[in-house]
Amino acid sequence: MELEERVAELERRMAALESAGRDHDKAAPAVSESDFWALEGLKAQLAEHGATDGGVLYTGAVRLPTGERYDWQTGQFTEVLLDGDWSEAADSFAALGHAVRLRLLREVLGGRRTVAELAALDGVGTTGQIYHHLRQLTGAGWLHTTARGRYQVPADRVVPLLVFVAAARP
Repeated sequence: MELEERVAELERRMAALESAGRDHDKAAPAVSESDFWALEGLKAQLAEHGATDGGVLYTGAVRLPTGERYDWQTGQFTEVLLDGDWSEAADSFAALGHAVRLRLLREVLGGRRTVAELAALDGVGTTGQIYHHLRQLTGAGWLHTTARGRYQVPADRVVPLLVFVAAARP
């Protein structure tokens, strides 16, 4: 890696650390009942559809560090979720169940899209190991390849991925 690339990488990492520090220092805003506008909208939709068992809604408006924007939402009735075959989700969860794969997903969302860019990171393993992880993520639908040999999180998976990360945090 040339000096110019190394300096640019260090500057990017420093900016990310500074941003994380600012975000960590901010107190979480208080939530009042009036702030549950999405929940109230979901309840109205459920009542309209006669879904007495309720439902789940998740939504997001995301701008990635690359500048890409994603506005997305989906919902399911509780009955459909509870009656479905949960084993169908096992491969998807398993693909996310490795620290290196989660790191690779975060880096791809941050703009590192090629194996060469990912292999330059510390702690992600050999190129062969990276390809193994990328195959797992691609097979489970968390990544896809573009025509130029670049990896990308599919648009319809960006918000769900961030929801999983948010739900897994203590």
